[in-house]
Amino acid sequence: MQGYENFTYELDGNLYINLTSKCTNDCTFCVRNEKADYFGHKLWLAREPKAEEVIARLPEDIGAYREYVFCGFGEPTIKLPVLLEVAREIKRRGGTTRINTNGQANMIWKRDVTGELAAVIDKINVSLNEATAQDYAALCRPAFGEAAFAGLQEFAKLCAEKGIDTWFSVVDVIGEEKIEACRAIARACGVTLRVRAYIG
Repeated sequence: MQGYENFTYELDGNLYINLTSKCTNDCTFCVRNEKADYFGHKLWLAREPKAEEVIARLPEDIGAYREYVFCGFGEPTIKLPVLLEVAREIKRRGGTTRINTNGQANMIWKRDVTGELAAVIDKINVSLNEATAQDYAALCRPAFGEAAFAGLQEFAKLCAEKGIDTWFSVVDVIGEEKIEACRAIARACGVTLRVRAYIG
């Protein structure tokens, strides 16, 4: 797959920050399995950016975008030090920060990183995707196996406890019964659930 240097891209009034193409999941539904671009943005990276390279692409007027969202073809928390440095600069300038994540950061780094995130991240969207560990493992094929499902729930709970606006997301195609089960999981973790339409 050809790589690019699209470290940032615009979508729906937000600036998205693309730090890596690596991911600890290999989701069967992931758009990256089918194509090299997302809404016209070519997101496969030829290399991973340094924090200063991303900061150089931020606008002078940080209010030009509603949110600065760490989200690309990979899992952004894999590049935690870069993410934190960029987010710190965005917050210093008065911007709003969000991460779209698989919720496996604590497993990736083998420690609780939610305190570091809480210092610079306003919102976190954790992809729950399924209602059981078995179904999650079959759908998302995580490197951590079925343990990833409990791990992402604990991560979301810790994020919420530290004051980050945290929610789970699922795609509507899983059906109403599973969506209700996911709502119960979200309540148990002290977060909300957002149901989004499938983007093929």
